[in-house]
Amino acid sequence: MKIAIIGSGLAGLTAAAYLVREGYDVEIYEQFEEIGGVTATIHKEGYSWDIGPLLLEGFAPHEKFGKILSELGLTDKIEFINDDRGQSFPDFQVWRPKEYEGPYWRREFFKKLFPSESVGLDKYYEFYDHMMAIMYLGNQLPFAKGLKAFILKVKILVKFMKVRKFKDWSAAQVTDYFFKEQKLKAVYLGILADMVVRPSQFFGLGVPAFNVETAFDKRIPIQTNYGKLPTYHYIQNGCEQLVKALADFVTSKGGKIYTSSKVTKIIIENNQAKGMMLENSEIIESDLILASGGVLNTFYNLIGQEYLPNELISLIENLEYMESVFFVNIGIDFDPSSHQRKALCYYYGTYDIEGAIDNCISGKYHEGKDGFLIYIPSMHSPEMAPHGNHAVTIYTIAPHKLDEGDWAQKGEDFAEKLLIEAEKYIPGLREHIQTKIILTPDDFKSRINVIRHSFGGLAPIIGQTGPSHRTPIEKLWYIGAYSESGGGVAGTALGARNVAKMILRETQNK
Repeated sequence: MKIAIIGSGLAGLTAAAYLVREGYDVEIYEQFEEIGGVTATIHKEGYSWDIGPLLLEGFAPHEKFGKILSELGLTDKIEFINDDRGQSFPDFQVWRPKEYEGPYWRREFFKKLFPSESVGLDKYYEFYDHMMAIMYLGNQLPFAKGLKAFILKVKILVKFMKVRKFKDWSAAQVTDYFFKEQKLKAVYLGILADMVVRPSQFFGLGVPAFNVETAFDKRIPIQTNYGKLPTYHYIQNGCEQLVKALADFVTSKGGKIYTSSKVTKIIIENNQAKGMMLENSEIIESDLILASGGVLNTFYNLIGQEYLPNELISLIENLEYMESVFFVNIGIDFDPSSHQRKALCYYYGTYDIEGAIDNCISGKYHEGKDGFLIYIPSMHSPEMAPHGNHAVTIYTIAPHKLDEGDWAQKGEDFAEKLLIEAEKYIPGLREHIQTKIILTPDDFKSRINVIRHSFGGLAPIIGQTGPSHRTPIEKLWYIGAYSESGGGVAGTALGARNVAKMILRETQNK
């Protein structure tokens, strides 16, 4: 059976790996000159920067991507670095203490900062523990079968009853329930800015999931009395190592990967996908097609609305997306660790998370004043910069389309303004720049071939689900961050793995 996959991001590579392992004839078609989508690493003059994921959750042996790598036999092909990050707000910073102070040291730290919130903090961390248990059990469920799967579901249900009253609450409602201080609420809501999702729209049960304590102190034991905590890792020498491991697996099993091969049409006959047309008019015949990529390009351009039921068109028209991002990648000739002690720190310029996200969604770019992160990959992977130098990324959310002007006109000016904001924390950045790469939302549009760029796919808001993996067109599947799997490295890969498993069951039973 010949299977064609559109896109060489993590979804496409993961699905391909599972299918070639079973002997299927798999070909991946990537429109860009390099594979990996946004899970890639870029290079210039001896410096390297990741353009996508940074400190990643999901790669420990008990977590989703860790289990995927184990199933594929790739665990020893990638070196992971367990680490943590910092948080900086206008009035205080949150860094792990020099001496380890236990798994709930942040709770005690915030009690000292906000004494009136002590009772609320205790109650929040009871809620947190219940959610960590549910997350652990949920990570095991996709890989369990039969009686084991049934027992896991029962355990999840028992744990869920402890937090049931929050099931329909938004993140804003959950933090309002536990806390009164806006500054403390911002601590637990700030990460939602990374996804450009309003706290009033994000599901409340997800707040602990995006504030796992191990993200702020790698010394916290992951083993608890209710399972194992999520952990956070960098990939040694950049995310391209993960892409390379999956791609090498695919090609070693006979799969083929074609770059600079843009698909312009999916050929459909009698409601069945028969093949694809490339930009050079070449026709690729296939028995099955897996398409990853943006919703609008996939369903409106590659397929065509005439093949779609009204319900799907309505769903597509009402989807809400994350916004885009703006990267300034620089190489510098000094060590910034005296100013930023860890490789990654989130710097927030406002406590009004909802208002800042509203502005971004409406097209207003904050020029770095609302916040950004600084990531120094060469602190954990010295090979990513020349000896004695460092690679630095200053990265912030940005509207995919500006309310005034465009990114081509304003990219350079915005880069300078973002660097000025970053220099408030790491002085001297601009005068020590050796090289620079700016990535605007327009650059991402061309890199991943989307009509409307969204860094991470669909916004994770209450009640929203992306188009189903199984499309209305027979023999055509949809995978990736815009599909029902949602975004995130582990979630996207797990969705692709599940689609591959469904294909294997259905085709091998015929």
